[in-house]
Amino acid sequence: MTEMYEGFIARNDNSRAGGSVEYWSDIFDEILAGVPRYDSFLTVDELDQSSASLAEENPSKVKVLKIGRSRDGHPINALKIGKGRNNALLFGFPHPDEPIGSMTLEYFARKLVENSDLEKLDYTWYIIKCIDPDGARLNEGWFKGPFTTLQFYLHHYRPATHHQIEWTFPVDYKTLHFHRPLPETRALMNIIDSTMPRFMYSLHNSGFGGVYFYVTSRCPPLYPIFHQLVSREKLPLHLGEPEMPFMKQYARAVFELFPVSQLYDFLEKETGRDPAKAWPGGGSSDVYASRVAGTFTIVCEMPYWYDLRIMDTSKSDVSRKDCILQSAETTEELLSYVRKKFRDAKSKIRPTPEKKRFAAAIDYQTKELLQFAQADKHRAMNDRSLRRKATVAEEFDSRVVRQLYSMVWLALLYRYVKGTRQRRIEQEVKCMLLQRYGEIESSLSYKVIPIRSLVRVQLGSALATASYVRRRTRPRQGPL
Repeated sequence: MTEMYEGFIARNDNSRAGGSVEYWSDIFDEILAGVPRYDSFLTVDELDQSSASLAEENPSKVKVLKIGRSRDGHPINALKIGKGRNNALLFGFPHPDEPIGSMTLEYFARKLVENSDLEKLDYTWYIIKCIDPDGARLNEGWFKGPFTTLQFYLHHYRPATHHQIEWTFPVDYKTLHFHRPLPETRALMNIIDSTMPRFMYSLHNSGFGGVYFYVTSRCPPLYPIFHQLVSREKLPLHLGEPEMPFMKQYARAVFELFPVSQLYDFLEKETGRDPAKAWPGGGSSDVYASRVAGTFTIVCEMPYWYDLRIMDTSKSDVSRKDCILQSAETTEELLSYVRKKFRDAKSKIRPTPEKKRFAAAIDYQTKELLQFAQADKHRAMNDRSLRRKATVAEEFDSRVVRQLYSMVWLALLYRYVKGTRQRRIEQEVKCMLLQRYGEIESSLSYKVIPIRSLVRVQLGSALATASYVRRRTRPRQGPL
C-alpha cells in the first residue's frame, strides 16, 4: 500500500497558506510517498548507466541529448522528457560535493516516465543528473558511507571558484570581468539559450545546519509549502546566520538569489579592496538564465546532518558581534595555517592532475575566504545592529557550523599531501585535522538525515515551484 502524508497545510488551512492551495496536488503527495529508502549516493557511472537504461526502456518518451564534455572528456548528457508547452531545466552537482540533487533527479526522471498525471504540469523537462562529473568523482569516496562528518572530510573535494560550474558564467561588473566559462558551464549556457526555460532548479545542498531556500523573486504562495515540506520530514529550518550577510530575506529561511554584483559590493565596502583580485570566478547560472530567458530559479539547500540548535531562536548570553568576531578570527587562524603548510609542501609534490585540482582549490579558496573573514570582522566592529544578543541558532551557526565549513580546507590539504614524500607535513596535518574534528564533534549532538527525506523536500519544492511558475506571466528580462 502506498504511503501517504498527513494532510498538507495548503489544503487544510488556506488562510495560513496564503492561497498556496492551487499550487499543490494530491499527485505530488503520491510522488513523494514513493521515494525509495536510499542508503547511499550513486556514482557518476551509476547515474550514467541509469539514464541510458531509462532511455533504452522508453525510447518514445525519453531522449538523451549530448550537450557537451567535461574538462577530462566525460560526456555530459541531458534527458529530455515530456512534451509540455513550458520548458524546465534541472541540473545536479552544481558543486561536485553536492550529490543530493542527483538522487532527486534519478527518482524524478523515472516518475516522469511512469506517471502520466505529471503531464498536467505542461512541461518539457531537461534533466542533467551531473553537470560536473570530474569533480564528483573526487568525492565518491564518501558517497557509500558511513555518513559521518569525518568520512566526509577525508574524501571531500570542492574546487576553486573559477573551477566551479555555478560561478563561471560571463559577467562584467565594475572591475570584475569574467569571460572564461568552463566547458561544463558552456554546456549549461547552450541548453539555456536553446530551451529558454521558464523554470530552472540548480540542485545545490549544504553540509551541516538546517534547510533554507533561494528564489529569483518574491513568491509568497510558496513559502508555506516550503516550510511544510521541511516540517513533515521533521527537519529544522536554518535560522542561524544567513549564508551571506547582505542577502534579502523574504520569509523564514527563504532568501532572494543574489548576483555576484552584490557580493562584490559587500567585499568592496567591508574591506576597501578590489574584490576582483580575490574573486577569480564569474557570475551564476540563475542570473544568466534570468537575463537571457526571464527564468524563475529555485535553490533548496539541504544539509546532510543537523543539530536542533540551528532553529533555536531563544536568546543566548553573547552578542552577534562577539560571535561573528570569534568565528572570523578562528577562520583566519585555521586558513593561515593551511596556507603556510600548503606553501611548504607545494614545490615538493608532483603535480598530477588530481593534485593540481587540490592545489588550485586550496590556494584560491583560502585566499578568497580570508578576505571574507576580514569583511566579517570589519562588519562586526561597525554594524551597530550586531550589538544585540545573538539567538542560540546564530551563536551555534557562528561558533560551530562555520568552523565545520572551514575544516574542509584543512581536510583537503591532508588529501593533497597524503601519499607523497611529505610525511612530516602529512602527519602534522592529520593530527591537526583529528584534533580540530574532535573538538567540534564533542560540542555537537547531530543526526544524519535520511537521503529519502532530502529527496522529498527537494522534489516537493520543485513540483510546487513548477506549478507556481506555470501560472505566472513570464517576467521581463532583466539586466545582468
